[in-house]
Order: sequence, then structure tokens, then C-alpha cells
Amino acid sequence: MFDGIGQRVVCAWFPRLASDRALRLRPVEGPFALTLKQNNANRLYCLNSAAEQQGLHRGMAYSDARAFCPDLQSRPADLAGDQAFLQVLHRWALRYCPWVGFDEPDGGRPSAPAPPTSTPAAPPANGLILSITGSAHLLGGEAALLEDMQQSLAAAGFRLQLGLADTRGAAWALAHYRPYTDPGRPNGMAEPGQNLRALEALSVAALRLDEKTVVALQRLGLRTIGSLAAAPRAPLARRFGPGLHLQLDRALGDMPEPVNAKPEPPHYGVRLTLPEPIGLSDDVKAGTLRLLERLCEKLKAQEVGARRLSLTLRRVDQANQQVDLKLARPMREPQAILTLFERGIEAVDAGYGIDQLRLEAVAVETLPNQQSSYFVGGRKKEQLDDLISRLGTRIGLENIQRFVPSDTHIPERSFRLAPAALTPSAAPAQNQNQAQSWQSATLSPLDHPRPLRLFPAEPIEAQGNRPPARFRWRRMALTTARAVGPERIAPEWWHDDANWQSGLRDYWRVETQQGRRLWLYYTPQNPGWFVQGEFA
Repeated sequence: MFDGIGQRVVCAWFPRLASDRALRLRPVEGPFALTLKQNNANRLYCLNSAAEQQGLHRGMAYSDARAFCPDLQSRPADLAGDQAFLQVLHRWALRYCPWVGFDEPDGGRPSAPAPPTSTPAAPPANGLILSITGSAHLLGGEAALLEDMQQSLAAAGFRLQLGLADTRGAAWALAHYRPYTDPGRPNGMAEPGQNLRALEALSVAALRLDEKTVVALQRLGLRTIGSLAAAPRAPLARRFGPGLHLQLDRALGDMPEPVNAKPEPPHYGVRLTLPEPIGLSDDVKAGTLRLLERLCEKLKAQEVGARRLSLTLRRVDQANQQVDLKLARPMREPQAILTLFERGIEAVDAGYGIDQLRLEAVAVETLPNQQSSYFVGGRKKEQLDDLISRLGTRIGLENIQRFVPSDTHIPERSFRLAPAALTPSAAPAQNQNQAQSWQSATLSPLDHPRPLRLFPAEPIEAQGNRPPARFRWRRMALTTARAVGPERIAPEWWHDDANWQSGLRDYWRVETQQGRRLWLYYTPQNPGWFVQGEFA
């Protein structure tokens, strides 16, 4: 959708979204601020009105803020939580119109000179853009719509500043700068076709210009949008380029600017309401199979597969029984998934009967459609994943683990344990390839093999920096027949490992006359010999 004649756009800005959300979860009295670590220093990220009245401002060092305001209470900022809550506000705004998008992200609005009031600059924009063309009359008109939005958010404890105009740029300017110039009208509204009249008294910073351009315009005496619109264009275009008048034309409606609505994510949930309650396991399985067939059709259309499924069974007494299923691989085969659901369904207490079934894919992964093949080699991985899924329904999917290689020279850290379902079988091979490519410049698997068995280092009695001719290990007297080495491995200084406090290690492959093939190492910085592994 593009700006044009008859379009009306609302900009909803939440200047204190982060602090308002934090105080809504845990209210406090007095000055309050959220802090964010930037360049190894904690700085104020978002403040409430009481903190701003104490002279604090966004970006101020936290230590300086505590010196100015000893009563300041603070918490760390939760950026991910703020963005997730903005998604909730997006869904709330759909009650006013179907075309809702996000405003510029944090940091997108250039810093503007402080307005001529005692109110410090607010945090960067957190807001929504609504195209209410053809929707305002459903709520009694534009003024009633803005009033309803204002009251709804005020009741929830959020400060909201609104702007309404024919263009996105004008609505943005009114929402962010109109409260400073006209405190009596917090909901800035521009009459249809009167964008210039509504914006002419606002600062040129309201055109979403960078700070350098704003300062340069002010030095030329062009402090307001009205003065900029009346100035000759050619000299300004030569000095500032076409971007200056592009922003002006977008705000005034002479150039189109799209309102990009956020598409609704696909919902992977199906429901079945029964005319009569059921209580037999076979009946529940039959109903679950019908839901799985419908759900798998949705999954296939989106080329995804389910990794986590939740089956909710509502009883006639309004109590819910829930069966959760975790899968080792993305799946969308109804019959195969039903087999994994059987154990959980049989354990359900149906009570006086179940009258509704609801199935939802809680987590999905990409699963492109593939052409069927006569070759069965590709089924081996799927069969292994299905086995992991069946075992996971009994002992827990996270309790089935596999070894995954790590990118390191340290023998003890060359592998790690990870849940098998969360680390696809292709991942270890990929990590192994990365590790081998990383080591290929200095190591060769043929020249520097690793033992089949690796265990904690066991000390032996020996002297010198060469493998001993005779030594005892695990109550066995061994004689060295052949020794290959040394291979020097240095500790990783960025890891605080007590096992490597002795420093460098010189590793040797020792073949004994008794048939043992051991992996020994010598620590030159703290002389001593140890056995750490055994070859096949």
C-alpha cells in the first residue's frame, strides 16, 4: 500500500516502552531506570518520569546517575523481552485496522536537539504504524479511535504518543515532536490535505534527518519544516543532496512512502469438537489421527515439519489433559506421529469423557518437499531419528546424548556431549570437517593419530625427556619397543583448566614389547611423565 489521496496513517510511539513494561511486571516507587552495558560501562537505557525529573537522561553513565540521584532504582534492560512485547502490541493494534506495521527500530531515529522544555530527550522510537483508511468510522471517527488507543494503553500503564496524518512521515513527526510544541493536544492530528500546515512549526529533525544535517540546517537559519519548505530547493540540493527533499516530500505527500504491514505468521493448530464425549483410548487415537492429517497438510504446504507437538484433551468437567511429544527430527507423517503419541494417550485420565481435542505444533523446522527415490540409503538416518523419538517418549528426549567433536587441539576438549535430538547427525560430520580443515595446516590425521581410548592422565615413574625404556603402569611392567614423537601441544590460555597448569605437553606414541600401544606425554615446565590414552 502506498500513500495517496484519501489515505490516513497513525503512528503510535511508546517513548518509555522498556521501563513501562518493567514497572508493569514489578512496580516500584520513585526514580527508576533500566541499564544497558555499552563499551564495558553501564548506561541508562530507559527512565520513568520520576527519574527524568531528577535531571537524569538516557545514555548517562550509571555511576554518574547514582551520584546525582542516590535513590535511583535500576534493573538490567531486557531487549529481547521488549521486542517480544512489541509483537503483543502489534496483535493488539489489529483491533483498529488490518494493516499494521512496525515503526523504525531502536536507534533508527536520529538524535534531535532538545525541545524547548524541561523534559529531557526520550529513548529511541518503539512504535507501530497503522493505516486506518476506511476503518476509523467503525470506532466513531478518527478522534474517537485515537482516544480509545490512548485510554487503553494508559490503563495498562504505558505512555503513548500518537500522530495522525495523510502520510507516514507526517504521522511520525506529529507523534514524536508535536507533544513538545503543543502540550495541550497530546494526540497530534493533521486534517486531510493539511500536512504542511500541521508540520510547519515542527523542528526539521521531525523529518527523520541525521544529526549532522539537522545542525547544518539550523546554522543556515532553517529550524522548522515550514522555513525549509519555503526555501529555494536548488542550493539546498547541491549542498545536502536529494535525500533532504525526499524526506520532506514524503512527509508532505508529494512522494509515496509505503506502510509495510507485518504478515501474520502461520498458525499450526487444529481443533476437533465432539458432539458426544468419548473416553476410550482407541476413540482418542482416532480423533488424534484426524487432527494429525489436517495439521500435516498445513505443515506440508509451508514446507516445515513438527519438532514439538502438544495435544490438549478437554474433559466435560472443563479440566484439561495435555500430552506433549518431542521429536528427534522434523516430521509430518500422521501415522508415524500417532504411533509416538500412543503411550501418552493411554496414560490420559478421561474422567467423565472428553468433548474436545486440540493439536498444536509448538516448534517447527524447515522440511523441504523432496522427490521420492527407490534408494533406501537415505532412510537410515530417519530410522535412527525415529528410534531416538521412541526412546525419548520413555526416558526423555534430552537424556539421549551423542558425542560431538569440538574445534580444539586439547585432547580432553576434542569432544562434548549434546542431546542427540538437538544435534542432527549431519552436524558432527560438519563440525569434524571444520576441525580437520582448521588443523590441516599443521596436523595430518596420518602423522598425528589420536588414541581410541582416552582417560584422565595417570602418572608413571620415569626420568628425562625421552620415553623411558622400562616403566610400570597399572601394576604392569612394560618395556618400550618403539616410540614416535614428540608432538607438542600448548595449553589454551583463555581457558582456566587446572589439568593444564603444568604448561606444555610433549606427546609420544609408545609401543611396548608386551603389546600395549600407549599415548604418553611429558611436561617440560614441570617435569613428569603421564599416560593419557591407549591405541587399538
